[in-house]
Amino acid sequence: MEETHQRKKKKVASFWSWVVASIIFRLILIYFPKNLNLAARPEVSTPLTSLRRLAEGFWLKQSSMSPYAGSMYHGSPLLLSLLGPLTVKRIEGQPNHLFFSLLSVIADVCSAMLIRATGKKLQMAYSYSLKSLGLLTQLGSSEILSSGDIAALVYLWNPFTIVTCVGLSTSPIENLAVILCLFGACSRLVPLAAFGWVISTHLSLYPAILIIPVVFLLGYGPDAPPRKLFMKEKYSKNLDESPSEGLMQPKLPIGFSWRPVIYFVFWALLWSVYVLVLCSISLKQYGGLQEMFTSTYGFILTVEDLSPNIGALWYFFAEVFDFFRNFFLIVFHVNILVMILPLAIRLNHRPCFLAFVYIAISSMLKSYPSVGDSALYLGLLGLFVNQLADMQFSFFLFCGYVGVSLLSPVMHNLWIWRGTGNANFYFATATVYACLQTILVVESVSAMLNHDRKLRKLRVAKPEDAKS
Repeated sequence: MEETHQRKKKKVASFWSWVVASIIFRLILIYFPKNLNLAARPEVSTPLTSLRRLAEGFWLKQSSMSPYAGSMYHGSPLLLSLLGPLTVKRIEGQPNHLFFSLLSVIADVCSAMLIRATGKKLQMAYSYSLKSLGLLTQLGSSEILSSGDIAALVYLWNPFTIVTCVGLSTSPIENLAVILCLFGACSRLVPLAAFGWVISTHLSLYPAILIIPVVFLLGYGPDAPPRKLFMKEKYSKNLDESPSEGLMQPKLPIGFSWRPVIYFVFWALLWSVYVLVLCSISLKQYGGLQEMFTSTYGFILTVEDLSPNIGALWYFFAEVFDFFRNFFLIVFHVNILVMILPLAIRLNHRPCFLAFVYIAISSMLKSYPSVGDSALYLGLLGLFVNQLADMQFSFFLFCGYVGVSLLSPVMHNLWIWRGTGNANFYFATATVYACLQTILVVESVSAMLNHDRKLRKLRVAKPEDAKS
C-alpha cells in the first residue's frame, strides 16, 4: 500500500512539473521578438480568430462605427467587448498584447485541467464497466493508463496548441468553451454544459453539432461498452442464480434518462437568450442582431474570404465558376451533416468519443480551419489512450503531421515571398493535411469498434460461461 501511495505521489508531482514547464515555455516564447511572427501565419490565424482583426473591430467600435463596417472583423461582439481592451493596454518595455497572451496561457491551462478531470470521469466509468462485466482482471487493471493526465499533457505540449497560444489567436478561448461543455456533460453539471455549448456555438457555429454527444452523455452517462453486453451479463446472471439474487446484482443503467436532457434544453435556451440580449445591446446602434448574423454566421457559410489557410475550401472556391458556387457551398456544408446521424447511431454508447469524431470532422471541413482546431481534437484523442492502444498507422500519422507542419511554411514562403512557386504548392500541403485527418478519423473509429469487439469476445470466453 505504501509503495502504491508513493508511486501515485511521484506521478502527481511529475504531472505538475510538466504543467509548470509548459507554462514557462509559453512565457519564454511570448518574449521572443515579435512572437516569432506567428500571428501572420495563415495556419495559426484565420479571418475568424485573428487578434489583429479583432483589434481593428474594437477600434471601429471606439470610433462610434460598426465593428463589422470594415469587413475585417467577423467574430462575436461579446468577444470584442471582453478582449478588445486587451489589444489597447500596453506596459512600457513589455511585448505588445502581453495581457492577451497571458489570457491565452491561462485558457490553455484551464482547458488542460478540464480535460484531465474529464479523463478521470471517463476512466472511472471505464473501470466500473469492465468490473461489472467481469473483465477487469482479464484486461489487467495495471494496464489501464491514466488517460486524463496523458490527454492534458498532450494538449499542453502539442506544438499546435503552443503556436496558437503564442500566435495571438482566439482559438484557445473557443477550445476552452468546447472543453467546458464536454466536462459539464460528463460531470452531469447541466448549466455548465449548456453554457459551454452555447458559447462555443456562438463563437464558431460548428460546435452546434456537439448537442448530439452532449445529449447522449447526459442521458446515458460517460462512455461504456455496448449496452448489449450488460444485457447479456444480466441475463446470464439470472439463469445461473435464483431470480431474487440475480435481480439484486447492481448493474450500470441501461435506459435513457430524459430529465437531465430536458434540463439541458432549458438551460441552453436560457443562456442563448441571455447571449442574444447582450449582443443586441452591444450592437444596438450598428444594425442589431441581423448585422451580427450576417457578418459572423453568414461569413462562415458563404466563404467570402478566400485568403489562403490550412483548409481546402479557399482554393476550391477561388477556382470554381460563380454559377456553381452556391451549389458547392451546399455540398460542402451538408457533407458535415450527412456524417452526423450514422456516427451517432453507431457510437451512441461512447458519446465522448463521438464528440471527438465530430470535432475532427468539422475541423477538416470547416470554412476557415486552423491548427488550433487540430490541437483540440488531438488533446481529446488522448482521453481514449486505453481503447485506441491497437490503432494502426499511428507512426505514419505522427510523421505526416510533423511533415505538414514543416512543409506548410516552406511552401507558403516559396509562393508568397520568393515567387518561385504557385498556389498549388501550398494547396498540396493542405490536401495532405486533410488526408491525414481523414485517416485519423477512420482509424480511430475502427480501433474503437475493434476494442468493443474484443470486449465482446472476452465476455463470451469467460471461464464461468465455459462451465455451462
